Amino acid sequence: MKLAKRVALVTGAARGIGLATAKRFNKEGATVVMADVDSAQLAVARSEFDDGEMISTINCDISHRDQVEAMINQAQAQFGRIDILINNAGIGGRAAPIGQVTDEDWDTMMAVNLKSAFLCCQAVIPGMRERHYGRVVNVASIAGKEGNANMIPYSTAKAGLIGLTKALAKEVAAEGIYVNAISPAVIETPILEQLTPEQVKILIQRIPLGRPGKPEEVASLICFLASDEATFTTGQCFDISGGRATY
Repeated sequence: MKLAKRVALVTGAARGIGLATAKRFNKEGATVVMADVDSAQLAVARSEFDDGEMISTINCDISHRDQVEAMINQAQAQFGRIDILINNAGIGGRAAPIGQVTDEDWDTMMAVNLKSAFLCCQAVIPGMRERHYGRVVNVASIAGKEGNANMIPYSTAKAGLIGLTKALAKEVAAEGIYVNAISPAVIETPILEQLTPEQVKILIQRIPLGRPGKPEEVASLICFLASDEATFTTGQCFDISGGRATY
């Protein structure tokens, strides 16, 4: 098993890519801490696993420093360490032209999709440095590389997440810590419900494979980057876009 004896923290783990990743990590032998702001859905997600000590859940709004620090402290107290951090939590926001974007739209997007990853990284990196081991995977978006019309806050936040990935990777590269990002195109997750049907149709039309991706397909790539098979790869952003991006 690729992740045997590892402890992984997955944010936004109650559904979609986060839940698929938690399931894949569990299958690969990891102890998984599932974090999400939606406590009710998190309980439903936890029920999809067998009883045991390999899965733990924490209700947390990761856009707030105090809650992130409490989450990390709880996970470390329970399992001793965090080897793997998957910054997956995020929102799609509403589709709107720039003239209709409000301060609240912008601030909420930056807090949930960008600041949260910064806070989580800042909280786990000291422990990873002490052990000279760590894996961080940030779930960005193809929108962060190409931009999506009428999704300026989302595209900007995801571009920032890619920049955070590259900068942090260079900062900790000599300390046994690998930091990478992935940039999915349209994936079959509840986040699509936040967009209009017309917006979803336009996004799918740009994918040569002609379909959205599946959360399990994304989880496979995350699992590779979180494993010891990826030992000469850091600071990269990997497309998983059905051929939409080829660079």
